Amino acid sequence: MAARLLLRSGFRAAVSRRAAVVPSMCRNMAAGGIPTDEEQATGLEKVIMKAMKEGADSHGTMRSKEYAGSKVDPHLVPSVSNKRIVGCVCEEDNTAVVWFWLHEGETQRCPSCGTHYKLVPHELPH
Repeated sequence: MAARLLLRSGFRAAVSRRAAVVPSMCRNMAAGGIPTDEEQATGLEKVIMKAMKEGADSHGTMRSKEYAGSKVDPHLVPSVSNKRIVGCVCEEDNTAVVWFWLHEGETQRCPSCGTHYKLVPHELPH
């Protein structure tokens, strides 16, 4: 009995009260719309985006320049440390990648095909 009384009084209170109008939270697009990735970027991401826009590849994300791969004209591999792991696809239609460590100093050969690589120092922009 008490439950029915509480249920009725709660229902009457809910019906008699009007729902308060709550202003909706929306973003004002009059100020120029949604900002682009370049406008939102900060720190290292902004430096990378700026370098890519100017055509510079500060972190080696683009394909490297083609070299002959001989001992006289080796493939240059930039690195911020004194060693880097390198992957060589020895033949054009080969699906396997030969991975090996490239150390600072003299040119080194791929253990499978004999292509020459040389590690060159690379400075980060920050």
